[in-house]
Amino acid sequence: MTQKILVTGGAGFIGSNYIEMALANKGLEIVNLDCMTYAGSHKNMTSFADHERYTFVNGDIRDRDLIEELFEVHDFNGVIHFAAESHVDNSISGPEAFITTNVNGTFNLLDVARHAWMDAPFKVKPGKESNRFLHISTDEVYGTLGAEGLFTETTPYAPNSPYSASKAASDMIVRSYFHTFGMNVVTTNCSNNYGPHQHDEKLIPTIIRNAVKKKPIPIYGDGLNVRDWLYVTDHCRGIELAYIEGKSGETYNIGGDNERTNLYIAEKICALMDELYPSEAGSHKQLITFVSDRPGHDKRYAIDATKITRDLGWVAEENFESGIVKTITHYVEKYTEI
Repeated sequence: MTQKILVTGGAGFIGSNYIEMALANKGLEIVNLDCMTYAGSHKNMTSFADHERYTFVNGDIRDRDLIEELFEVHDFNGVIHFAAESHVDNSISGPEAFITTNVNGTFNLLDVARHAWMDAPFKVKPGKESNRFLHISTDEVYGTLGAEGLFTETTPYAPNSPYSASKAASDMIVRSYFHTFGMNVVTTNCSNNYGPHQHDEKLIPTIIRNAVKKKPIPIYGDGLNVRDWLYVTDHCRGIELAYIEGKSGETYNIGGDNERTNLYIAEKICALMDELYPSEAGSHKQLITFVSDRPGHDKRYAIDATKITRDLGWVAEENFESGIVKTITHYVEKYTEI
């Protein structure tokens, strides 16, 4: 029996990588709902745009009437919810979009799914017993770590930016729909992703683009902020496992176990650029430039992925050193064409 899934934000970085992977499952039809903000691109969807089991809808998760219409027409078996405003700097300069999209939009999706799949709290409609809502979130909801320790699924929430606060709020709404209504929901919280199709504004694409263009590579503060880097296809496999095999009501942290400082990332990319794409102007490292730190910049994130590994058998296939070479190759080709 074919499963029909609503994927939100599938024109973006992680969502497009997920759809490309998921369509390999011949029993799956995907409807991709994306409002095509600056973060979405038709180029990200090129590999599957004409797939016979794929439909694209240009629309906004804040539009409840549209979501209700899509559920009525397609009778979805599940929702995999990527769509979000996600750039921290933008949440500082314009937080309203983060609240309306990440909080109100998530509520719309959840509530429409609840009415489509359930007759009453803890009473699922016949034939809808296996329908599931998977919510993709971030490790930033946990706040910041000191020099030691890891985020686990029981780490108290302590968001420090409007972005992470909006994601924390959406996580809590998803949680409430499990405890109040008995809705079949699962949440995943991931560490920093990297790989093909990421938006130009993010750290790694910015480093590579500026290296290609011989422009200053901006690094916030002293560059010693630490992030746990996860290759995007490893994340997508974790999402698929959580959707198919995860326990209802549970949260699963997905991390790459690849802690690196921002300065290390910049220097590593520059060293690989020197090796793979040498410049007559000298080492790319001379382009690294320190700029004023971001307000409220969390010092360190790191995820303990023990639970998803133990319970669902997920293991990352890429380490940072292997994944970053693939990433550099992708973006050098992209930015050389521009």
